[in-house]
Amino acid sequence: MPGTSRKAAIILAASASFALLATACTGQSDAGASDDASQETTLNFWHAWSAPSEVKAVQDLVAGFEKAHPNIQVKVVGNMTDDKINQALRAGGAKAPDVISSFTTNSVGKFCSSGALVDLNPFFEKSGIDPAKTFPKAMNEYTQFDGNRCAVPLLGDAYGLYYNKTAFQKAGITAPPRTWSEFEKVAKKLTIPRGDTFEQLGFMPNYHGWETTTEHYLGQFSPTYFDANGKSNVAEDPAFEKAFTVQKKLVDGLGGYRKLETYRSKLGDEWGPKHPFHTGQVAMQLDGEWRLGMALAAKPKFDIGVAPLPVPDDQADQYGKGYITGTIAGIAATSTKQNAAWELVKYMTTNTDAVVNFSNAIHNVPSTLEALKSPKLKYDPRFKTFLEIAANPNSTTAPASVNGGVYLTTIQQFGYDYESGKVTDLKKGLRDTARQIDTDIAQAK
Repeated sequence: MPGTSRKAAIILAASASFALLATACTGQSDAGASDDASQETTLNFWHAWSAPSEVKAVQDLVAGFEKAHPNIQVKVVGNMTDDKINQALRAGGAKAPDVISSFTTNSVGKFCSSGALVDLNPFFEKSGIDPAKTFPKAMNEYTQFDGNRCAVPLLGDAYGLYYNKTAFQKAGITAPPRTWSEFEKVAKKLTIPRGDTFEQLGFMPNYHGWETTTEHYLGQFSPTYFDANGKSNVAEDPAFEKAFTVQKKLVDGLGGYRKLETYRSKLGDEWGPKHPFHTGQVAMQLDGEWRLGMALAAKPKFDIGVAPLPVPDDQADQYGKGYITGTIAGIAATSTKQNAAWELVKYMTTNTDAVVNFSNAIHNVPSTLEALKSPKLKYDPRFKTFLEIAANPNSTTAPASVNGGVYLTTIQQFGYDYESGKVTDLKKGLRDTARQIDTDIAQAK
């Protein structure tokens, strides 16, 4: 879903707005909330979806909850940004949200450490639900910080590889590449130069290239972002150096940074029908599950293939994994109706039929292990690739941090500098990046 993927573009804004939460005295709940969830009550639920079809899907989800809990009414407010949610969480009051949903998983660390959202571990325990057995591994990881599970997954995104099957056939390529060395060869074979530009580019590797962020590349290398002491591991874990080396080799091998950027600047935007994968100008694309529906709606003149992204050659046995992120939900610490709020959160995120129906309507990946294998899921056969990536225990995510996604923005900036040649010493650049990350986190604390 385009809505969910917008989080990549709002990391900085979200991180800045969460600075406000650091000074908020919101308090934490230990599931000792005193409200009686069996009594008549009304909850305020704020979410970020805005497209008419998405808003209707949320309304249908809530309607199912109200039918199952006729004593609890839910007032739904959509199109709420993280800024607005943060301000309301600080202020509290009768009109503030009891339950929130955010597209920004990168903000979980701030949500948890600031006390803006309550720790849900006690609620799960009282309900007899084991999150580790309920949610896919990566989703289970990105909804908690330092042992505080202040969020819960509400549908997810899985990243994979889209490829032009017609272009593959013309080039004599019989299957999608499984390793990055194979990928490099395929990308070059699919590239058709035309003067100082391209008739067809095998793959746009640049970090500005529609979801080809450092975060998404790194997911295939299974990096450890922080060490046991919470220090940046960017300069210590070889996975980072390998990932940047692979990307830079692709950039250089497919024409060089300047030529690729010139080509990219003349291509269609990410969310419009003229996306370069839709038009055939780019033969392979790193993207999320929502791209399939968008690509089909553009009625391309070729057959679309979907596969997992390649993995490093020394991790060939882990082919099938991918980067995972998604939407989160939580309960406001200022809410006086936390037990009733938990009933809503529990229904939306752990009721298999509710999760499946919401997934069918929103076209995002289901966020429970049971929903991922439900026979009630309706999808294009190619969508199954993303279900398998989401369920794969080797799939990865970016860990929560006390200052939100600032460390990811720092890594991304280094990526821009390295691919463009502004920074040429990779090892030194990674050390400088690690120092900056540690400085930012120390200041946030």
